[in-house]
Amino acid sequence: MAISFQSLQNILPILVTSKLPVLIRGRHGIGKSQIVFQLGEKLGLPVIDRRASQMTEGDLLGLPKQSSGDVTEWCPPKWFKTACTEPVILFLDEVDRATLEVRQGIFELCDSRKLAGHVLHPETLVFACVNGGGDHGDQYQVGEMDPAELDRWTVFDVKPTVEDWLNWADDNVIGLIWDFINDNHTHLEHNDDYEPNKKYPSRRSWVRLSDTLAKSGYSDAEKLKSLRGSGALHQIASGFIGFEGATAMCDYLDNYKKIVTVEDILAGKVKLVKDFKINDHNALIERFKQADLFSQEVPAKHLENIAKYFLELPSELAMHFFYNVISKGSDTQQVAKNVAKLYGLEVGKTSMKDYVISIIKANK
Repeated sequence: MAISFQSLQNILPILVTSKLPVLIRGRHGIGKSQIVFQLGEKLGLPVIDRRASQMTEGDLLGLPKQSSGDVTEWCPPKWFKTACTEPVILFLDEVDRATLEVRQGIFELCDSRKLAGHVLHPETLVFACVNGGGDHGDQYQVGEMDPAELDRWTVFDVKPTVEDWLNWADDNVIGLIWDFINDNHTHLEHNDDYEPNKKYPSRRSWVRLSDTLAKSGYSDAEKLKSLRGSGALHQIASGFIGFEGATAMCDYLDNYKKIVTVEDILAGKVKLVKDFKINDHNALIERFKQADLFSQEVPAKHLENIAKYFLELPSELAMHFFYNVISKGSDTQQVAKNVAKLYGLEVGKTSMKDYVISIIKANK
């Protein structure tokens, strides 16, 4: 059974205590490698990143040399010697694309934490990522991992949610791309069978497109529209996310306006939602859900501005906002305190407590 990125990140602190090797399986471009690098940053461990698919047997084991007397010993490669002398995360990517000889060496590494007589540092962690396996493995031209090989790994199939990506991408991609994916989840990545030689979007390709546009000075919507007018934006985007994805994003840009953020509402810019349609409100409510505001103490002024927005919502959306934003959060005690404060507010001549009761009755 596949698990989300958030679930895997929650259990990794337990897994690393055993120092057993961990294998992460999942589709390409979903951010498997990032999990490993983020763990290294969290633990304060450098990550030694090696592509098993590009290794020869000598790249893994090193080379023999003559020691004292008439015997030889293996001289390990520098990266493996480092993993033996200091604590690191040894990250072996694309293991199922490696040659059989290399995989047999990795088999020994997983089984006994040593290679050619050289033993890993006691605190060194071993991670690997592959595309094969799970319910998607037949889409890749990779070597199958037999039961004995898999038995040496602690195996996790990951299938990140759209929310996983949006939470991470909030500070890592330009606004247009974040808003487009937030409003069009199906365009984040291709989930059906792949046609040969056809370019499809992935989580990685969206980030690369965003980085390219940002570094070229095209992160602002107006500048992107000028690039769209010349046809260049569609051509550039097609190279990263394919023709269909580029067309959908460019069509979205044609009708794109500044996205109202949670911060806008907290700052009292409620007039920005004056011409909102239902889809616009739903997108903003989704941003509120991700912010998990009511799990922390909400300042009085912010609470008042949230109440003003709440009063602007149609009855059914107000109910949705109340149950999924106002009265829901990871810290239930703090949520209850904020709700009590909200009930005590009067906006204009409207009692928030009476208003909430009225919409609950109206929607029963």
